[in-house]
Amino acid sequence: MPRGRYSLLDPHDHTPFAQEHFQCAPGPSGWRYVARRTTPAGHDIGSVDLTLDALGRPLRLELHAGDWQVRGAALEGVTWVRTDATGTEATEGNVPAHAFTGTSPAFLVATTRLLRLTPSASATRVRLVALTDPVLAPRTVDQSWALVNSETHATDNGPLTVDAYEVTALDTGERHTVHIAGDVVLAAPGIELEDLDSPPSTFSRPSPGPGGQAD
Repeated sequence: MPRGRYSLLDPHDHTPFAQEHFQCAPGPSGWRYVARRTTPAGHDIGSVDLTLDALGRPLRLELHAGDWQVRGAALEGVTWVRTDATGTEATEGNVPAHAFTGTSPAFLVATTRLLRLTPSASATRVRLVALTDPVLAPRTVDQSWALVNSETHATDNGPLTVDAYEVTALDTGERHTVHIAGDVVLAAPGIELEDLDSPPSTFSRPSPGPGGQAD
């Protein structure tokens, strides 16, 4: 069960704005990631709890950020409820998307579990609901993902396979690369892995599945 800490950086000036203290592991339903968020000074500011099913779909999502909370799941696309701290302001949403995304590294791992890409596969389009900080406002985005490289490195704990994905925002054409080993993000824009207490969990390389096909 990997445990560790990510630094989350402002995408414009790269200033750290949060630390995400996480643990994650495959389980009977698929995969689960839980984390608490703090400011760089150590003050609690939120949490992440994401469970995927065996096909990489969001079985359960619960996010907390400041005075806001979102609960969601894959249901007729993706469905969510966003509430304030008192529960007096609650809005429901549903869109024909594949999954959720946001600033947590958990969402990058979740997208790779959903798409199940192989190095020989062409880029795959995916529609996601982005829950944007600091108020978890939902926004639908379209991305293209391709597994461009996969390398295995020798480590003290055995072979470690690192996958490099090219991610393209289809509304702007902006591209970036995400490096993932198992269920741990090693490098991505706005994300730095600071500590890792145990090796990433390993996943088998299945054939591409239906989860990442655009509707």
